[in-house]
Amino acid sequence: MDDALAEVQRLAGLSGEETRNKIVNSLRNTLYSIESQDETLDRIMFLHLQVAVVRVGINMKVFDLLHKSEQPLNLYEISRETNTDVLLTGRLMRYLSSVGMLKETAVDTFAATNVTRALANPGQEAGVRFFFDILGPTFQTLPDFLIDKGYRNITDKNHTVHQDAWKTSVDAFTWLSQHPKNFSDFNRYMATQRRTAPIWLSEYPLEAEIQGWDPKKPLFVDVGGGIGHQCVELIIRYPKLPGRIVLQDLAHCIDEALQSPVLDVMVHNMYGPQPIKGAKYYYMRAILHVLPDERCRTVLQNIKNAMSQESVFVIDEMVFPDSKVSWQAAQFDLTMMCAHGSMERTQTQWKALLDSVDLKIRDTYIYDSSCHQAVMAVVL
Repeated sequence: MDDALAEVQRLAGLSGEETRNKIVNSLRNTLYSIESQDETLDRIMFLHLQVAVVRVGINMKVFDLLHKSEQPLNLYEISRETNTDVLLTGRLMRYLSSVGMLKETAVDTFAATNVTRALANPGQEAGVRFFFDILGPTFQTLPDFLIDKGYRNITDKNHTVHQDAWKTSVDAFTWLSQHPKNFSDFNRYMATQRRTAPIWLSEYPLEAEIQGWDPKKPLFVDVGGGIGHQCVELIIRYPKLPGRIVLQDLAHCIDEALQSPVLDVMVHNMYGPQPIKGAKYYYMRAILHVLPDERCRTVLQNIKNAMSQESVFVIDEMVFPDSKVSWQAAQFDLTMMCAHGSMERTQTQWKALLDSVDLKIRDTYIYDSSCHQAVMAVVL
């Protein structure tokens, strides 16, 4: 058994990301196929407890404590450092060890694992807090919400599961802006994801496409680009790009925009006409998945009206295959539904949406296979 597991770990370490994901999914499916029905039910029914105790561990800073320690710590050391009751701490540590969040190396002695180290990352801590504190109650409300709605697809941003869960009439982003502590967790988590995740520039053939571009014409317009992470990444990778690089968003984002001498910032609402005409690239990342089709069409039409025959609209989103969607991606789809009344889209759904405004997908470049993250090069 040990030899077989060592060989699996070796193969996973030698493989690319796509093959590694296949190994992980195969191991998961093997586990599910050999566990008893009682084990299956116990695993599912106690998932709520698992994330709750992880949340407690984050509050106690126990993951951070073990991560920073060069050697295993005994229960009394952990209790002293976290200022917690020894008996309670022992019960929590025993549970966290049993579900693989840390490792029990001897009686009442514990050490960090890869999972512990992930949970000690400040950005990932913020993610756990946000998902448990804010999305947890939303997910708990989903079953009753669907019963009340007669199991109809959720498309109304003014009546989502989030609004029922939190007894509010405002949309999720407006609600978050009214809860700065939770919004801070969300932003910190998203910033961490941006730093560690692959990005579109690793796959898109930008250098080849901009050969001969007139530097007097706008090159890249990031529509709804927040404070400018994607623009700055573009500038760092390609410091001698021909043409203007423009960041557009609402005033509260532009006020906080990252600074660069070659970056123009512009207050712009994407629901209004696009003021920059004939750019080589119009870029939009992780925006359309928050919007139902009808609102997407408004945004798409505004971009289309500004495009020339040379323009490319680069849409950076998840592009699901029509079958066998990964679990990582599927859970984001249902999160979008609960929070925003929106959706992640399949290849077929993206094509239908773009066809409806007379735009077509020229190419699709997948840069993160685990979440089907891709950029679509869309043209007139």
